[in-house]
Amino acid sequence: MSDSMIRYVGLDVHKRVVEACFVDQAGKVVGRERFALNRQSLQRFATKILRPTDRAAMEATTNCWAVADALRPHVMRFVVSNPMATKAIAQAKVKTDKVDAHVLAQLLRCDFLPEVWQPDEATRRLRELTGRRSTLVGQRTAMRNRIHSVLAMRLIDAPLKLFNDEGLEWLRGVELDAQARLLVDSDLRQLDFLQKEIDALDQELANRGYANAHVKLLMTLPGVDVTTAEAMLAAWGDVMRFPDGDHAASYLGLVPSTKQSANHCYHGPITKRGNAQARWMLIEAAQHLDKQPGPLGHFFRRLCRKKNRNVAVVAGARKLAAIGWRMVVTSEPYRYAQPKTTETKLAKLRVKATGVRRRGGSGKGVKSTAKLPGGSRTIKPLAEALRVEGLPAPRPLSAGERRTVRAAGCTAFVAQIAAPQLVPRRGAGAEQRALAAEHAAAKSNGKPTGSSSLVRSHRHARD
Repeated sequence: MSDSMIRYVGLDVHKRVVEACFVDQAGKVVGRERFALNRQSLQRFATKILRPTDRAAMEATTNCWAVADALRPHVMRFVVSNPMATKAIAQAKVKTDKVDAHVLAQLLRCDFLPEVWQPDEATRRLRELTGRRSTLVGQRTAMRNRIHSVLAMRLIDAPLKLFNDEGLEWLRGVELDAQARLLVDSDLRQLDFLQKEIDALDQELANRGYANAHVKLLMTLPGVDVTTAEAMLAAWGDVMRFPDGDHAASYLGLVPSTKQSANHCYHGPITKRGNAQARWMLIEAAQHLDKQPGPLGHFFRRLCRKKNRNVAVVAGARKLAAIGWRMVVTSEPYRYAQPKTTETKLAKLRVKATGVRRRGGSGKGVKSTAKLPGGSRTIKPLAEALRVEGLPAPRPLSAGERRTVRAAGCTAFVAQIAAPQLVPRRGAGAEQRALAAEHAAAKSNGKPTGSSSLVRSHRHARD
């Protein structure tokens, strides 16, 4: 097999047609082909025209992976390039299919083609599912906005929550003119259909997520549910290809753009490169970080004091991406997750995927005793809540991380989530809340916390 047999093939792939250009090692055009894009034409092109010594390249498009799978076994190397970085084509004065195919072949010959990572079949299928769900949710939002518009044009005050059960009942019974009723009923019928399709996709994603340990690990992050976790994994694919969490966040377009010349360096808005759906879902997850008592909440609130809230939200999303990458690589859950919230999220996923519910409380034939007057509930420590759902316990904090926790003022919170918490039931009065606080203080000081002694001491103090 001599070097003179090597050809470089540029493929300009469209929805229905493919333009191919062949150049030799000297850069001379030695052939062109144009054929319809279907399985039969691709097979004929691969078996009759291509050679095992050829190198082929195309730009990333909607159907690029199907074309790549069909042609890759018939060539020595197949490259899918990043169209955002192929400036020789994007900025060409004369831009035709033949010119684009020729430029691709020449860039491949000179090894100047910016290559993209080629996802495996499982990643492509997950991307397809998460992308479809995102599209349906966008359509549902558009229909809801149309209903709001119809009501606003008629100066009708709608309930604050219009699309829960009570709001929908109000919407179906509110007095409207004939045309408004026609429009609203039309959108309601479409909403019902869309919701069924979204529910079906959610069920499929829940089944896949419950079987994937990485999804359950990412769900321990604050604000991240099963759909957000799967969107992150679908966008990343093989996480081991990123050297660190900063590169993983950059892949989602969550890092500032940088322009540098000589001694001047300017950092502007985020790049917004990569998967827009995963980036948007992480930003939505970061909206509630101000309510988090751990280090992430401290970071968010500190940044809010210096920057605009939207800047803090995007920075929080970048933190979530970097931490999430680290969790997947090390197979470790989030160390500062709130036990009750995390347990609830993972239990909902389990019930949705398997239908299995775990019964709590005392066993059959065992009489339960009240730990606090008026009733109480015990929140498991984080390690126990994770163990119940089949996840590993968080690793001990390193010396540097302990210093960071102290600087953030989160030492008490870290100690709290590592031990069981006794809290009064919802609606309990001040007496029960005070007794629960006394129980927590006694436990942190290493004193006995038997329920009967605490109840007696509290009654004695009250009397």
